[in-house]
Amino acid sequence: MSGGMSRQTGRAPARIRGHALWYAHILHRLSGVGLALFLPLHFWVLSLALTDVAALDSFLAFTELPIVKLAEFGLVFLLAVHLFGGLRLMALEWLPWPAPHKTLAAGTLAVSAFLSGIFFLQAI
Repeated sequence: MSGGMSRQTGRAPARIRGHALWYAHILHRLSGVGLALFLPLHFWVLSLALTDVAALDSFLAFTELPIVKLAEFGLVFLLAVHLFGGLRLMALEWLPWPAPHKTLAAGTLAVSAFLSGIFFLQAI
């Protein structure tokens, strides 16, 4: 096993699991899974524009519900988290940076929340 994993359990040791960058890693993975689960629905809705305009219109009316607007906020948040988390990872791999990795991870989360909040305020 690589990356500090335990040979016995296949899990990261507790000292790594409690680190802020471990949480950034988990958030990046979960946002990727969430986006991957959303894509088939998105493609299906896009296909309605070509195959069933009435169904598309009823779906677009459904998207005006407040709970859907909140879900859109969550989706934009996941997208922003995944985007900025990926940029953070590329910077960590390619740039010779010293220790302030926690600050960078927190900054990516803050920028993601800010951008998705702007989207949410314009959507409601």
